[in-house]
Amino acid sequence: MTTRKTLPVALTIAGSDSGGGAGIQADLKTFAAFGVHGTSAIACLTAQNPRGVLAVISCPPGVLRRQIEAVFEELPPQAVKIGMLFSTQNFRVVADFFETRLVRRRIPLIVDPVMAATSGQALLAGPARKVLAEKLLPLATLATPNLDEVGMLLGKKPRSSEEMRLAARELVRRYGCAILVKGGHLKNSAAIDIFFDGRTELELSAPRVPGVRTHGTGCTYSAAICAALAGGNDLVTSVRIGKRFITGAIANSYRIGRHFALGQMGLKPSRRWRANSGR
Repeated sequence: MTTRKTLPVALTIAGSDSGGGAGIQADLKTFAAFGVHGTSAIACLTAQNPRGVLAVISCPPGVLRRQIEAVFEELPPQAVKIGMLFSTQNFRVVADFFETRLVRRRIPLIVDPVMAATSGQALLAGPARKVLAEKLLPLATLATPNLDEVGMLLGKKPRSSEEMRLAARELVRRYGCAILVKGGHLKNSAAIDIFFDGRTELELSAPRVPGVRTHGTGCTYSAAICAALAGGNDLVTSVRIGKRFITGAIANSYRIGRHFALGQMGLKPSRRWRANSGR
């Protein structure tokens, strides 16, 4: 009789990217690279390519909730990532669902507060920011804002690694969750991120890859952390794994048309990224 292995499950709640480089598509590819079974709840549809977002339409909130319930009823995830929700109603649906779930069972919840596309287009309706800040971030295990998103949350965009450090501490104080401030857009020779959870602070640095402009790095980074958590790693280890993964994915980017896409590096995830592997 064949013995079949059991895979951990991760859930992504995010927008669908028709260009395949970000959102749900990037998350599911990342989960697969880690040997994690990916499930999804699509919060909105985008008409999108690496150049920009052409249109966005929100999923009806009742349908979004039923997607999440369907996953939890039969495929309860070991970790959840929340990306682009877009509408105020969908933020409320997701926050209300996890407010009760997290009381009963503490599931690692990674919130990537997608507020604007790389092209600069707003992807978060104004009133939804208040729900994000007041209801969803306090439920998170980790939030992963980039510099622009930090600016929207705090009213000031960090301009240096020291300002990123201070911002991470202020965000932890305000919302009570661990914070990973992504500094990829700083004009430094290295790509520097700052992690702080109230006790442990990490500066995560990697050399920049010249000549490559990628799309979906934030989605892939947070999905990698989620997948590592689903595999049984602790938060600090998962953040380190996520940084190594996204650095390698950028370095192994490939061309699609006139653009670049993040590489998957030919991982054998069950060996390379299992819990406590130290790699």
